Amino acid sequence: MPLSSTEVRESLRGVATGVLTPFDADQGIEYGKLAENVESLSDSGVGVFLAAANISEYHTLSVDERIAVTEAAVDALPSSACVLAGVGGNLTEAHELVEAYDRIGVDALMVMPPDFTYIHEQGLLRYYEKLAANTETPLVPYVRGFEPSVSYLDDLTRVDGLVGIKYAIPDAVKLGAGVEAGADDVVWVDGLAEPHAPSFWVEGAEGFSAGVSNFRPEIGLALFDALTEEDWERARALKNACLPYQNFRTETGQNNEIPDAISVPAVKKGLELAGLHGGNVRDPIRSLSAEDEARAEELYAQLDDDIDRLVG
Repeated sequence: MPLSSTEVRESLRGVATGVLTPFDADQGIEYGKLAENVESLSDSGVGVFLAAANISEYHTLSVDERIAVTEAAVDALPSSACVLAGVGGNLTEAHELVEAYDRIGVDALMVMPPDFTYIHEQGLLRYYEKLAANTETPLVPYVRGFEPSVSYLDDLTRVDGLVGIKYAIPDAVKLGAGVEAGADDVVWVDGLAEPHAPSFWVEGAEGFSAGVSNFRPEIGLALFDALTEEDWERARALKNACLPYQNFRTETGQNNEIPDAISVPAVKKGLELAGLHGGNVRDPIRSLSAEDEARAEELYAQLDDDIDRLVG
């Protein structure tokens, strides 16, 4: 049985890891390996999972595949785990996903960043309202890819059925203004992973999405504890340990000038190095070059040393 809205809110006050999609050499999904990944993360203490998310390669998955990978994650996890499932696109397709996710029993719907060329703040609010009207499953909009006004963030917190906001705008001041203006019962989640966790926490975020914690969850869990305890020196040290690999994820890779191009394959490489399953990627994402694979291995070794030193 899905978690209640109150339980989802409490779960969002933690570390949310992505459910990456391991593809085989023929681009098929390896569901057994996906299940092994989430089981391992759950055993490590992670309680929140983002299925069919950006890091899951949402836009390369068909509607049926989004449903299938989400169901595989739900089936592999204990009932106490909180599973958010990605939903977006045109309303007809979005309603189809919502109905399927409700059958599966997901705990919340993570509404993906708008991928429309032209958007309007009031139109986005109506979009969320129409999704919420079609389900009792709570919503967590993912705010990324555009510059929202503070008044929009305020209005967003007041959409019926909304329990949290995944905020992925690199502007901590605007986050603080949104938290101050918005409804008190909405949980704000740092959507830019460990590097922004301390500054976003001060402005009102109560949880964060995983970066390197997708494959080394112990550092994210330790960072969350340090923030909760207001141990700022330890929080900074843990955040700084994550930075080299996280900065690597923002790079372009070879023969490309678009930033963040290697973000997903870098995390998949981290999963492999941690003894889990990364697998291949689908176009338009490209695999790491041999040179970037070697760099990932060096950065992982550095991260491993830092975790031994800071976490034990």
